Amino acid sequence: MKTTVEISDELFRRAKIRAVTRGETFRQLVQNALQEHLEKDGAASEQKPWMKHFGSLRHLHEESRRIDAIIDSEFEQIEPEDSL
Repeated sequence: MKTTVEISDELFRRAKIRAVTRGETFRQLVQNALQEHLEKDGAASEQKPWMKHFGSLRHLHEESRRIDAIIDSEFEQIEPEDSL
């Protein structure tokens, strides 16, 4: 399949040089690099599936602190029936 991808001139030059030094075409270099990247990414997520979601609830830390403060405040109050 043919496709068009825009990359920076500098990255293109570096990739062409790498392909030549390895004795392969630019196309082969890109295919190999993409395949390695996808395999590495897939292997990492298969080994540690929880890592895919690690930190995704970070935005709730402040809400957790707020709820903890409310709970602490409520438990500090003495109920009349508890003071007997």
